[in-house]
Amino acid sequence: MFSEFFSLSRLSAGLVAVMVGYTSSAVIIFQAASAAGADSCQINSWLWALGIGMAVTSIGLSVRYRSPILTAWSTPGAALLVTGLSGVTINEAIGAFLFCSLLIALCGFCGIFERLMHHIPNTLAAAMLAGILVPFGLDLFLALKTQSLLVGTMLVTYLLTRKISPRYVILLSLGAGLVIASMNGLVNTSELSWQLASPQWMAPSFNPSVLVGVGIPLFIVTMASQNMPGIAILHAHGYHKVPTSPLIGWTGATGLLLAPFGGFAFNLAAITAAICMGKEADPNPDKRYFASVWAGIFYLITGLFGATVAAAFSALPIELVAAIAGLALLGTISNSIATAVSDETGREAAIITFLITASGISLFGIGSAFWGLMAGLLVNLSKPTNS
Repeated sequence: MFSEFFSLSRLSAGLVAVMVGYTSSAVIIFQAASAAGADSCQINSWLWALGIGMAVTSIGLSVRYRSPILTAWSTPGAALLVTGLSGVTINEAIGAFLFCSLLIALCGFCGIFERLMHHIPNTLAAAMLAGILVPFGLDLFLALKTQSLLVGTMLVTYLLTRKISPRYVILLSLGAGLVIASMNGLVNTSELSWQLASPQWMAPSFNPSVLVGVGIPLFIVTMASQNMPGIAILHAHGYHKVPTSPLIGWTGATGLLLAPFGGFAFNLAAITAAICMGKEADPNPDKRYFASVWAGIFYLITGLFGATVAAAFSALPIELVAAIAGLALLGTISNSIATAVSDETGREAAIITFLITASGISLFGIGSAFWGLMAGLLVNLSKPTNS
């Protein structure tokens, strides 16, 4: 158990997952907290609460169900808060966060969400996953245009080592990228300083208009744009036996505990979870949950050091982050596309799901993954039956 836990492939998968999550959306957290009028200490408390909450749920749920279950903050929810919290006090915002988390917990523990997910075919789940992830594959090659040496070195390292040492291919590619970035002065550490984050209690205030105007949209966006893809990704990777209800319920319960410190919404991860579920994390699907445990440990570190760790990730060139994310997800993208088109009778529905999801459209504040899945289900229902 001890030797299995300290596997470099699982450690690197967990590190890359956390790195991708923070570098892609940490800035939105700062914007959302600022929109609510949070001061610097309160913003650090937000980062502390989010890191601790994701650490506890990722480690606890992964160990409990022996599956790679990764949680995250609600990135679409944070984007919604950037505009939705204008004119709202920090205390009213905390009240809305508590209301949202209560709705998530109830939706999870009462089993409504799990019954809904049983009606989603594996081909549509895989198509949605492919649509979510394909921009990351494209970004890998777009980054090659702007930083040819950096990304080219990482890509060549990946291609040369994926057959020789598949378990460490992502770690080796990341290492190669860091060396090139450092040699070319692309790592900016001028604003780095070590500072422990500390929790700060923010008393909730329950304003009915804010509960309805902020709390309910935050709940809908989190469930539709985060939890639904998160469950679909678990199923697409073969983890069908993991019960859905407690996963959703415990993320909501965690939000109830940490909302007064800035933990606005917790949910199942989608894109970053796929990094921990791929063959690069471990060829044995039963052992990949160790990657999520490692991610939980890195979440804990990011929570304790808050803004310092976010600044460290921001010090890396965006092309390096795009490249390592794309490389880590190549296998998952190809497997998802293969599964999506495996059933000829449902191929049209899968392609529509894939295209709408990949388009990135957003309607009523809900992301393209939800609308792609809904469109695919409608097409799937209307397909002709074999005579």
